[in-house]
Amino acid sequence: FHIGEREEKCIIEDIPWDTLVVGNYKVQRWDIHKHDFHESAPGLGMFVTVTSPSGEVLLSKLYGPQGTFSFTSYLSGEHIICFQSNSTRFAVIAGSKLRIHLDIRVGEHFLDESAIQAKDKVNEVNVRLEHLIEQIHHVTREQDYEREREEKFRKTSEETNSNILWWAIVQTLILISVGIWQIKSLRDFFISKKLV
Repeated sequence: FHIGEREEKCIIEDIPWDTLVVGNYKVQRWDIHKHDFHESAPGLGMFVTVTSPSGEVLLSKLYGPQGTFSFTSYLSGEHIICFQSNSTRFAVIAGSKLRIHLDIRVGEHFLDESAIQAKDKVNEVNVRLEHLIEQIHHVTREQDYEREREEKFRKTSEETNSNILWWAIVQTLILISVGIWQIKSLRDFFISKKLV
């Protein structure tokens, strides 16, 4: 994605609780003379801020022109990941565009292949089995989180349907009341004018 040099850009990630999130990014700066993006200047860095669904800041750190950040969620919900350059140029001169290449991996745990190759086959099977078990736990947490979201959505839908039903009943009662009042008023009018 592209951002201005002094602009902040935020991404919302829906993450289940107790999940590791790893992000890699690389920043490129727009070169006006060559009309292309090039590697950014050495002094340019990025502030990365991660906010939990409750509004608590989980991560706020300055990184270089490329870097890796990670955090573990402790609540289920929408986490906000924000990027802003550390450019100190005035807003009038800081018209340069930045391109950010971002790769976010949610719930990934990495196997160190070199460590696995260094051990014998039995240990390799154990390590791979532990990795599979860890992935199963992650999938279970993801499913639990999706069940929570479905339950909230279902509850909201049922409340809305209930409110719509009561609103329809109230409208019907008002319509009947106004109709009865109009009939009574017309009858009284006709009686007073001695038309009936």
